Amino acid sequence: MRDNLDLAASAQQLADAAPAGSLDRAAAASVAITLATTRDVIQARQTLDGLAPQDVRQAALTLFEELSES
Repeated sequence: MRDNLDLAASAQQLADAAPAGSLDRAAAASVAITLATTRDVIQARQTLDGLAPQDVRQAALTLFEELSES
């Protein structure tokens, strides 16, 4: 399993590649920031549960799951 900073770097790459203003960019940036500022994936997942708005939260959680399983 990769650590939070490795996962954050992957999420940031996805955010950088996504179109400005897109849901994908917002979700990936949220995941990158959350992973970079939390101790472990458990805390990151809990933090993402409080993300708003709901569409960004859902996209971020989906991306988080994909990244944390790889």
